Amino acid sequence: MTQVTFKHNPVTILGSEVKVGDQAKNFTVLANDLSEVTLNDSKGSVRIISVIPSIDTGVCEKQTRRFNEEAAKLEGVKVLTISVDLPFAQRRWCAAAGLENVQVLSDHRDLSFGQAYGVIMEELRLLARSVFVIDRDDRVTYVEYVGEGSNHPNYEAALDAARSAK
Repeated sequence: MTQVTFKHNPVTILGSEVKVGDQAKNFTVLANDLSEVTLNDSKGSVRIISVIPSIDTGVCEKQTRRFNEEAAKLEGVKVLTISVDLPFAQRRWCAAAGLENVQVLSDHRDLSFGQAYGVIMEELRLLARSVFVIDRDDRVTYVEYVGEGSNHPNYEAALDAARSAK
């Protein structure tokens, strides 16, 4: 299993680790209006799943804004940002930030995504910073579990993987 630290303290990661080539696992998260959203809802599209611990922190905000900017340039690619923040907090943040190109989703209810993708930080009940790219056929083509939760992911590698995904 991937080793992750958060603020340089080791954390226990729960869930199933995902590897390139795996069939993407379905999950259920909540949109800002409390409606359920699944991976299957975006079937047939290339997806970047940007995972953040909390939208109200500096690195998470920058990661979300960066993928929002890049998504505007990526034809046929959907960007899903997932955290355990409450949908109400996500809606407030998104309205203030003016995001238009990413869908911000909450895994707070039952950690369905976190369990399926191996990103639950047990001690904090937050999701570990990570990025996944899933192709149109629901095959995982890129995985990055960021080793230190306060660091940024490798944006260029994730974006290159999304551009290359079929």
